[in-house]
Amino acid sequence: MTAIIASFLATAWPYLLTGIAGFILLLHQRRAGAKAERAKQAEREAKARDIADKIDGDVGALSPADARKELGKWSR
Repeated sequence: MTAIIASFLATAWPYLLTGIAGFILLLHQRRAGAKAERAKQAEREAKARDIADKIDGDVGALSPADARKELGKWSR
């Protein structure tokens, strides 16, 4: 039995090694893609946060009467 297994491994080791390396490469690429997507999402969220901060600053600079007047245009 050991001879059969040793004979099989002697002839099949390049294929096994290639399969294992391919699987590891697949996992690595999947993780890299997820990491890149998280980075893009974080960049979009940072842009949105900057815009929201600018809007908050603009609204905060208005007097209460002017703010009510401007916000009244948006309410239905």
